[in-house]
Amino acid sequence: MKKALVLGSPGAGKSTFSLKLAKLSKLPLYHLDLLYWNKDKTTVSREVLIKRIKAILERDSWIIDGNYLHTMDLRLKEADTIFFLDIPKEECLEGVRKRLGKKRVDMPWIEEELDPEFMDYIKGFDTGPIYDILNKSPDKKIYIFKSHQEADNYINNYSNALL
Repeated sequence: MKKALVLGSPGAGKSTFSLKLAKLSKLPLYHLDLLYWNKDKTTVSREVLIKRIKAILERDSWIIDGNYLHTMDLRLKEADTIFFLDIPKEECLEGVRKRLGKKRVDMPWIEEELDPEFMDYIKGFDTGPIYDILNKSPDKKIYIFKSHQEADNYINNYSNALL
């Protein structure tokens, strides 16, 4: 694994998993939310986001955490490994609730209150497009985790393999 994507619903634990994976693998980690969002909760243009992503893709190795399906083809071409955290929606919603008021390395601000629109987005999060991507990627190493325990087991096994 030299170039990995970490996908899943908001609140699924993508960033937590990515941080653990980056620490063990020594691969540089990039959070798409940090490339897209400004500190004032405004966003960069699509062109700026794509330019930032292309600069990362030119590197020899990386982990990219985030979905942003409109940039998926670009990232997918370069990736050799895909991790998909297909975590139940209620657990994703709980994940968002638990991170309220906490500083995160993957966002440029601290979320102080729940955003009803964001919570509705998670409730309606459609995994279909991600499964379509996975089904069209037979040349990639693909890991699908249906629980946090499965993701943790992968990290623990990866860690043990390094010993």
